[in-house]
Amino acid sequence: MNGGDEVVTAPAGPPQPLDWKFSQVFGERTAGEEVQEVDIISAIEFDKTGDHLATGDRGGRVVLFERTDTKDHDALRRDLERMDHPINRHPEFRYKTEFQSHEPEFDYLKSLEIEEKINKIRWCQTANGALFLLSTNDKTIKFWKVQEKKVKKISEMNLDPPKAVGNGCVASSSNSNSPTPCLANGGSPDNDFSFPPGGLPSLRLPVVTSQETNLVARCRRVYAHAHDYHINSISNNSDGETFISADDLRINLWNLEISNQSFNIVDVKPANMEDLTEVITSAEFHPTHCNMLAYSSSKGSIRLIDLRQSALCDSHAKLFEEPEAPGSRSFFTEIIASISDIKFAKDGRYMLSRDYMTLKVWLCFILFVPFFPL
Repeated sequence: MNGGDEVVTAPAGPPQPLDWKFSQVFGERTAGEEVQEVDIISAIEFDKTGDHLATGDRGGRVVLFERTDTKDHDALRRDLERMDHPINRHPEFRYKTEFQSHEPEFDYLKSLEIEEKINKIRWCQTANGALFLLSTNDKTIKFWKVQEKKVKKISEMNLDPPKAVGNGCVASSSNSNSPTPCLANGGSPDNDFSFPPGGLPSLRLPVVTSQETNLVARCRRVYAHAHDYHINSISNNSDGETFISADDLRINLWNLEISNQSFNIVDVKPANMEDLTEVITSAEFHPTHCNMLAYSSSKGSIRLIDLRQSALCDSHAKLFEEPEAPGSRSFFTEIIASISDIKFAKDGRYMLSRDYMTLKVWLCFILFVPFFPL
């Protein structure tokens, strides 16, 4: 400091390298334990906040995990931020719930077995404290709602179940499955209910004793019979109302509230299947612009399309493709160049693609033309 007027700052040093550390593991098997094929994870997805994690397996199950360190240390985080201290804490997740999303099916028209394996999971916008997500196998997409429900616990009557009378059956909880079928008037097709000989000195009626909170997963919509080939991608739109599903040759646009109708927006199927040279491998909506989406192909190219151009997006707005070096083409070129997945960055400025050997980051230049009505 010179004369109290100028502040001389030290030159900034090189950035510190990222320090990757092992944090947590779920489903670790013991020594000698064999891994069942149905337990192999086939899909994984974080939500936008990073507080929830969903995994899907080959058995058609979806398992949800919830981050706990942000809830337990919010006050400590605020104090450290005020003191401008770095927060060196690993994220911690705990098991939240699981549910059976898909079951094995059989297509009798095509004599084809449809596996229950989960191909993709996508989180949707939360509402009223409930979690929403999409899951898909090869043919069917399902829209799930996971919400906390209060389950009432009911005290038992002082009658034996086979001798119960009244307007209902005896139950220990509102969601219990009684082995004895009940009728509306308290009767049963198998038993003639009656009071014990001599009657009862007092009759204790069932009352609510407690209310427990349980997580309940409910299927809100089923989107089926729209793809002839295996679904490889689903992606939510930023408008919160629509999503896309893609198979090898087509991309369909859905409304979350309409399950029996979709619009085909991309179709690369040739008139003669012998002329087929590439297939769709992945599709993704732009994170902020609801009219833009990108899809990749088995030839290693990515096409950015604009839904405002036409109903059927046969032409692309921009093509991302790495030029081939002269003499580099070989028998394995197409196999190695095939893109298996693409993902936009959070701001949509960059796009990451993954092929057989490499990860590539693409810079997206998107020109938005304002619309002026005539």
